[in-house]
Amino acid sequence: MTESRIDFRRAKFLISAPDIAHLDQYLPGDIGVEIAFAGRSNAGKSSALNALTEQKGLARTSKTPGRTQLINVFQLDDDRRLVDLPGYGFAQVPLALKNKWQQALGEYLQKRACLSGLVVLMDIRHPLKDLDMQMIEWAVLSNIPVLALLTKSDKLTQSTKMKTINEVRSALKDFGDKVQVETLSSLKGTGKPKVLSILNDWCHPEWLAEEKAEQEPE
Repeated sequence: MTESRIDFRRAKFLISAPDIAHLDQYLPGDIGVEIAFAGRSNAGKSSALNALTEQKGLARTSKTPGRTQLINVFQLDDDRRLVDLPGYGFAQVPLALKNKWQQALGEYLQKRACLSGLVVLMDIRHPLKDLDMQMIEWAVLSNIPVLALLTKSDKLTQSTKMKTINEVRSALKDFGDKVQVETLSSLKGTGKPKVLSILNDWCHPEWLAEEKAEQEPE
């Protein structure tokens, strides 16, 4: 669908919250539409958000993975938001802090009723680690559409990139159309139009409901 395009360049920072309780105080979970971005701490999540919104400083990037400690919310319009979730699979952080971040991530995914879609970002050179698969499986079981987004695609040759895409799609084929697989180069912008098209559809959950109703037998 192409009507009612969302201008992702208009995204602006709205709020940071340490957990869902603080988030609910400002943004009740049953209001509006949210698209969440999750990934390992080295998946290039902040760079991807900046590239998709064409804003270099929207999401903070760091040379030290795992610095996204809060749930960061960016507003697209009055009803739609992008959510940058704490990274998972951290390496060099204290266990207590890691557990705190993981709890915030889990609570958001389990309790946020306005979640319309989940983008699971993975470095294309190291896709489908155990935690990535757990995130994807959880979302599918919760009837939340997933975009498995392979980042840093410019790091591979075209032939190796296509080989990896096919391998990932094969590994996720049992999930059917509940999981889409695409690539993105935040540096070069390749893959961006397709990703934005998917996000635009997710911003209109009424479209998904209509499509589902049309597919159901009478």
